Amino acid sequence: MPKRSLTLDAALIARAHPHAVTADWRGPGYGMALMGEAEADARLDSAMAEKPGDPGTLWLFAYGALMWRPEFPFSERREARVRGWHRRFCLWQHGFRGTPERPGVMLALDRGGQCRGLAYRLAGDDLRAAVRPVWRREMRGRGYVARWLAAETAEGPVPALAFVADRTGGRYAGRLTDAEIAAHIAAACGPIGPSAEYLLNTVAACEAMGIRDRHLFTMQALVAGRLAACDEPADQNSPTPIPGSRRGG
Repeated sequence: MPKRSLTLDAALIARAHPHAVTADWRGPGYGMALMGEAEADARLDSAMAEKPGDPGTLWLFAYGALMWRPEFPFSERREARVRGWHRRFCLWQHGFRGTPERPGVMLALDRGGQCRGLAYRLAGDDLRAAVRPVWRREMRGRGYVARWLAAETAEGPVPALAFVADRTGGRYAGRLTDAEIAAHIAAACGPIGPSAEYLLNTVAACEAMGIRDRHLFTMQALVAGRLAACDEPADQNSPTPIPGSRRGG
């Protein structure tokens, strides 16, 4: 299936967000309350104790940044589908790619529908050690909970670890409208870059693999329209609220 042309591109994002954000988003009462090492390790131990399937194999389901920046060793990668969950921008991002004044919105798996992504089979004899770096990366922001899902692949189903939205946590944004999501993504920029860059990388990875995700494709078009309509680059240090946006979380 041929790739569709994206409206959003890196040049448009760079013009809208020319200045780096250097605020210490980890400070008390400012940014995101990160999960400590001890708590993260305890949760990882619980997840590993519940792991189904072959004890010598661990699969990980990727649907966002892990598709284009896995940063962990793997021995196999398959296109995969999970049912009962869909990819959606539903987590507030007050750090990383946003600030408390202008939070971004991040992807998570939310209930209902289905999602196409990638299943990675992790490499190594010590599976806990192999998954720990990505576990810390995904769990430290307190936006996700871990679930073992049945990932359908061309070679058959595999039980895969997935990071789904923590609906009981303070970062869960609920069912924002497409316009609200686009407003936050267009305006947000944090210490590691603009929220729109994350969107672009993810939708480009999906399109390259022939994954037609309506939510992602709609978001990139809406965000591109907002960025193109800006007369001047946004001042990332200004706490001025975004017209028509809704704060929460």
